[in-house]
Amino acid sequence: MKVAYIFSTSGHTASYKLGKMILPQLEEGRHGVEVVGLFFFDDNTYVLRKGDPIGERLSKVAAEQNILVMLCDQCALERGLATGEVGNCKPSGVVDGVQVGCFPDLYAALSGNMPDQVITL
Repeated sequence: MKVAYIFSTSGHTASYKLGKMILPQLEEGRHGVEVVGLFFFDDNTYVLRKGDPIGERLSKVAAEQNILVMLCDQCALERGLATGEVGNCKPSGVVDGVQVGCFPDLYAALSGNMPDQVITL
């Protein structure tokens, strides 16, 4: 089964659930499903800053396992993690491999590797 995770809950959802649960399982090859995408909202975007230990580990795993990593464009712009304007921006100061976009961009990016389930955390 293929899954995509959306990190939307305020607080430290990405740092805790991703950093302490999902990411270690992916690194160890024991997550149990194929993760095809990760989409980050609000302050969850901060784990993808260049130099962040979770973001750096995730960047490596995503490259190895062909996992899409995307930031909400508006959230990234508001937090200084992208430059440009909504609908036309580029990531800035984030780990390698991160894309920036909105739901239509997410759908397009996943269209060749669609998840069976989308899980919102």
